[in-house]
Amino acid sequence: MAKGGSTGGSNHANRVFRVQRAFTELLGQVHGPGELAEATGLDDSTVHRILQSGVHDGIFFRESRGLYRLGSGAARLGLKALTHAPNAEVAHGVLEKLRADTGGGLVFLFAVAPFGGARKQCLDMAVGNSDLSELNLSHRALLVIFQSLRTGASGRAILAHLPEVIQEGVLAEPFPAEAGPGAYRDEGALLASLKTVREQGIAIGIEECAAGWSGCAAPVLWDGLIMGSILVLKPMADVPQWSDSLVEPIRRAAAAFTEAGGCGAWSSETPSSY
Repeated sequence: MAKGGSTGGSNHANRVFRVQRAFTELLGQVHGPGELAEATGLDDSTVHRILQSGVHDGIFFRESRGLYRLGSGAARLGLKALTHAPNAEVAHGVLEKLRADTGGGLVFLFAVAPFGGARKQCLDMAVGNSDLSELNLSHRALLVIFQSLRTGASGRAILAHLPEVIQEGVLAEPFPAEAGPGAYRDEGALLASLKTVREQGIAIGIEECAAGWSGCAAPVLWDGLIMGSILVLKPMADVPQWSDSLVEPIRRAAAAFTEAGGCGAWSSETPSSY
């Protein structure tokens, strides 16, 4: 893009947003005005003024002379947005209904973890009387451990919708020891699977989480931003293939969370459409 080019507006606010977005799209965490100018189509002096003003407001942080990263002010904006998350009781009701609609599968709601890099964290589950020992896990462990996005359909459903720079960081991590025997170890095959996830809107994993288990996950996006995924796990003997009758309830549940995020919040009643 030529410097000074237009990307949908020329006012100051638009230029500030373009600089902020560049931090999320460029490789690495710290960048200089020249690199940001090239990415945004703005001139160096404009980018430098935006960075200086943002440092004062906490949106950017100056790492060293001439290099900047996103600051705590940007994180506060994100945390404020997350306060509009759906009511916990209503959200759990959606998971329980999904479990019933999929014939008693194990249902999990994952979110992108806020700390420790791009990872996933289980927020809630509907697993009936299962103690999760079949998965070599416990309820407590699943809720407190941040897991690699390479472990299971739930991780790939999230990873497929993250920026390429973050995907590359995940691929550079050591292969997770907790992954099941069917997890993607080949980088090329994993990247190809992410393209399929984006095209089909779901991720299907065979023994990616644990031996003998098959999973299907759908992403949860708020205004195009990936927030997490919903996963259903079932014994492979019960699902020789994921038929439409099993997949569609998963899509609907993910859509319910997606719509809740876009609207701001759910009411106190479970959406009947789910």
